[in-house]
Amino acid sequence: MKIATWNINGVKARIENLLHWLEEADVDIVCLQEIKSVDEGFPRDRIEALGYHVETHGQKGFNGVAILSKLRFDEVHRRLPGDEEDEQARFVEGVFSTNKGVLRVVSLYLPNGNPVDSPKYPYKLSWMERLHQWTQERLALEEPLVLAGDYNVIPQPQDAKNPQAWVGDALFLPQTREAYRRLVNLGLTDALRATTQEADTYTFWDYQAGAWQKNNGIRIDHLLLSPEAADQLRAVEIAKHTRGWEKPSDHVPVIAELDCMPA
Repeated sequence: MKIATWNINGVKARIENLLHWLEEADVDIVCLQEIKSVDEGFPRDRIEALGYHVETHGQKGFNGVAILSKLRFDEVHRRLPGDEEDEQARFVEGVFSTNKGVLRVVSLYLPNGNPVDSPKYPYKLSWMERLHQWTQERLALEEPLVLAGDYNVIPQPQDAKNPQAWVGDALFLPQTREAYRRLVNLGLTDALRATTQEADTYTFWDYQAGAWQKNNGIRIDHLLLSPEAADQLRAVEIAKHTRGWEKPSDHVPVIAELDCMPA
């Protein structure tokens, strides 16, 4: 089973790229972030025509997450618990049946946090703490869990072409990286780093200053796996070629292959 994460940076603007990639990659479950669409405006018909079930948690103009799945959803849970006043659409969980039991998959879009001297950075850290609490509770179920998304976190210097350029940025501040480590240290596995330590492995290239042409990228899109999911991990790939397409997202898909099948 292939499970992917992709910050699509506007699903309506990238719909042709998305449809082309879905047919090309033949992925079973796709977690999208930054769909920038309300639920009723999401172009579900064209995606459903390819055999996917669609669940969204949308928001007008920005944010928004979705899960596209060839498996039927057993359950869907929207919103990250812990703050009733938080109206930003950044979290959706799907529950599926496989030949090895329950599979939980989350599409998450962690706050950027910039500028750091604004309320946006405390919101980012607060959101990460809520995610930590939620994950701790889910891990107690001892089920395969995939936390897939744009974390807006550069975990290590090796995850940036030019780490010095990110010093002082919310994505790379020590507090951000510490909060990310705390999450991983609950017992999660970084799927990509479990399969390769290769340098120059990135998932995001800015539109500005020829970043793509210079391979001046960062790795901020991650698939974190519970121990039960990590036991099923076969391979991980980054669909880097999609960044070179016409009207691309500034992110590319990351795909993990797990050793399970639809029930």
